[in-house]
Amino acid sequence: MTDTDDQSLPPIKNRGSKILLGAMARYGTIVGLGVMLLIFSVLSPRAFPSVSNFTNVLNQASLAMIIAGGLTMAVIVGELDLSVGFNASLAGVLVTGLIVQNHIPIFLAIIIVVAVGALIGVVNGLIVTKARVNSVIATLGVGTIVVGLNFAYSAGVPIVAGVPEVFKEISLGRFHGVPHNIIIMLAVMVLLWILVERTSIGQAIQAVGGNPAAARLSGINVDNIKIFGLALSGACASLTGVLLASRLGSGTTSAADSYLLTAFAAVFLGSATLRDGEFHVFGTFIGVLIIAFGFNGLNIFGAPTYSQYIFQGAILVLAVGLSSLGRVLAES
Repeated sequence: MTDTDDQSLPPIKNRGSKILLGAMARYGTIVGLGVMLLIFSVLSPRAFPSVSNFTNVLNQASLAMIIAGGLTMAVIVGELDLSVGFNASLAGVLVTGLIVQNHIPIFLAIIIVVAVGALIGVVNGLIVTKARVNSVIATLGVGTIVVGLNFAYSAGVPIVAGVPEVFKEISLGRFHGVPHNIIIMLAVMVLLWILVERTSIGQAIQAVGGNPAAARLSGINVDNIKIFGLALSGACASLTGVLLASRLGSGTTSAADSYLLTAFAAVFLGSATLRDGEFHVFGTFIGVLIIAFGFNGLNIFGAPTYSQYIFQGAILVLAVGLSSLGRVLAES
């Protein structure tokens, strides 16, 4: 359970209704993705269902996928991380600053920045577990501090001049025609999936998220697992910021702030995919695809910009609703 579970819906007693609602809760997102792809393909047979467009969508969605994958780790252990967008924005400014102003080698600068992101996650975890501050308040407060540090480091001025082409090539380059960001995204998501689904640490992560009290009685260090989950969230957020700075060729103080809403929408959509309201990496992958292809379709059909905000907000509400429904059905 997460901090969002304030209320529970009444139990569903009708067996037929329970089966129907269960199918909708488990498979609704996948069916919805398929229907959306079909409709867009029929309405725009030349522009939408093409290899180049699908590759472009995956490339554009890759950064959202990474930050959402990290956020999934925090949510699985039962916490929310509202600092991920601010963390990613700081990472973009910091990595370009280290490279341009401090002349640190690119690879080393990336390692330092990702480590800083993980450290921010650790701070979030310590506040949540040791000071017993609600994760929403803790991560929002830390995120606000991160915004201040971002402006203190950059004075609010984008770092543009002097960014080397080699750094830009990390995001803009291709390997045998496949954008680097897609390859990096797939590697991160596979590693996260293996961690959660195929390792003892992953079992501990799921146990803590499912029932912290029972996990503690079984000998699991609940606090350390929560800190670990939030550290992974911070590291993935920083990696997202690094890749975004590489894509833009600059470090901008608020470049990645908007990824917060996208990441949460994807994570909650994912919890309504194939499982009864449980957060998992593959579900998050599907959630990001739904949002990405939805945006892509709206762009192809020339929908106004405000429609994207309406779409994303509606998706978030729907996602939380489906997630709650899945948990109710699992418990009834």
